Amino acid sequence: MNIKDLDLNLLRLFDAVWRTRSVSLAAQQLGMSQPAASQGLARLRAVLGDALFERSGAGVRPTPRADRLAQAVQLALGTIEDALNVSQVFDPMRSTRVLRVHLSDIGEARFLPELVQTLQRHAPGIRLEAVPLSHDKIGPALDNGQLDLAIGFLPEVIDTLQQPLLSDRYVVLLRQGHPVVQRWRQLQKSQAGVDPSQDVLAELEFAAVRTHSDTLRILELMHWQHRLRLTVSHFLSLPGIVRSSDLAVLMPRNFAQGFAEAGGMAIIEPDLPRRDFTVSMHWSQRFDKDPGLQWLRETVSQLFSSSQGTT
Repeated sequence: MNIKDLDLNLLRLFDAVWRTRSVSLAAQQLGMSQPAASQGLARLRAVLGDALFERSGAGVRPTPRADRLAQAVQLALGTIEDALNVSQVFDPMRSTRVLRVHLSDIGEARFLPELVQTLQRHAPGIRLEAVPLSHDKIGPALDNGQLDLAIGFLPEVIDTLQQPLLSDRYVVLLRQGHPVVQRWRQLQKSQAGVDPSQDVLAELEFAAVRTHSDTLRILELMHWQHRLRLTVSHFLSLPGIVRSSDLAVLMPRNFAQGFAEAGGMAIIEPDLPRRDFTVSMHWSQRFDKDPGLQWLRETVSQLFSSSQGTT
């Protein structure tokens, strides 16, 4: 076949279907109807003489020919996009695009207030959507354009570009009058330099968040998993529970400090395994040179890189 017989838009459609494994999702990303996407795919199949995609469950799977074409098509499209973006100027004051960011419940509370304020001042037409996803879906969603950024402690998301934003550590949050708080403080004074974690904290019963696997892992490493009494979906439900019960929670320090400062709760900082972690901003190499996303990354970096907090 001759390249003159091929519509560039069909390559964009092929790439979107290959990445999403779905004709409907590809159509949505490209701003076209599903019938139009199906017709375009039929044209491409006729030109290339291959089925390219076959039905598989709720989506499609690529043929061997499609898999061989995918990398070359992505490289060609990336080269064209880079050339076009060199002269493209992004004006945040005029932009009306939608930006989709993965954040946990704590991440929304930590990052969104300042980010929304900044967008209202400098990019009033931009719409921001917080899209929480399971960690195994973040990388593919960034790569296929369903997500623009992911912000959090995401050690499992490795096939991305990333920038560290801030550092934090896990601490234990309890109600202010909890007997363990007083015992902890007394032991710290009387045994300077000695960590009384095992002696005192082994008496605690815990609540935890199922989506924050590191807190559950810390409980296992400290042999406290048998003292887990409550598992919930979100961190934000726990402060009220802690304030009115004897349950303790492993929680990022800077977030816990806000609750402690509001009154009724206290923090102790034992020497826990895996207690230190870094919150990073993740994005796909495919969209590294998108001017709008470059602006968003620079904005997030300026807002939070020099501060201390957590997702």
